[in-house]
Amino acid sequence: MKTNRLGLRLSTVPYTLWILLFVIAPIGLIVYYSFFDLGGQFTFDNYKNFFTSVYLKLTISSFWYAFLITFFSLLISYPTAYFLTKLKHKQLWLLLIIIPSWINLLLKTYAFIGLMGLYGPVNALLESVGIRKQQILFTDFSFVFVSVYIFIPFMILPIFNALDKLNPALVDASRDLGANAWTTFTRVILPLTLNGVKSGVQVVFIPALSLFMITRLIAGNKVITLGTAIEQQFLVTQNWGMGSTIAVFLILFMVIILLLTTANERGVAGSGKKR
Repeated sequence: MKTNRLGLRLSTVPYTLWILLFVIAPIGLIVYYSFFDLGGQFTFDNYKNFFTSVYLKLTISSFWYAFLITFFSLLISYPTAYFLTKLKHKQLWLLLIIIPSWINLLLKTYAFIGLMGLYGPVNALLESVGIRKQQILFTDFSFVFVSVYIFIPFMILPIFNALDKLNPALVDASRDLGANAWTTFTRVILPLTLNGVKSGVQVVFIPALSLFMITRLIAGNKVITLGTAIEQQFLVTQNWGMGSTIAVFLILFMVIILLLTTANERGVAGSGKKR
């Protein structure tokens, strides 16, 4: 017994070291640097500055764009995932949807720059139907569109898994009891697959809050979020203190979102155990 316990403890050492070195230590450094100004002096001014109108607008803007990206991703992903579960070779089709996520993000971003440029295929198509060239790049639309495309596979996967595990007998029973398609969806299918939706929202909304590369390359200076603000503070103004402070609040926002989206799941699990 003692040997088994010792073996279990030793097996957790690599994981513990990994968490300490690559999770806790970086967060600790970020918190540490957030208390220093450009001159290396200890200060709370960075936290005071975060609550000024400039950074509050950035925060609201970040949440707004993250909401739009998550909303449109969910709007496209749920029907797609539902349709996939009805196909004969559903795992193959799911794989085809996931494969683009294996391609480097930078390559996909530059591909969209070529597609949406003034002399790209999209504008060529518009000209062929009599519409003059449009400035598609460096707009809110292009930023949200590209972001949604990139995040869709991550939204589809958990929703697909939730729908695939759904007992079809429950849907059949709902229809046998006289419920129409909409009532069956809202009262049976959606509530039973809500955990998949929550997981999808987590893996899309949280990364969308901190986007900076897509923001820079696709939206230019038209869209400024907390992610681009952190990049600017670290790489342009060299104000590591302010950049770390923004990062601290970004981490807090992410933790709050995780807690909010998992609270109900814990409550349901707890009630299930009591029964």
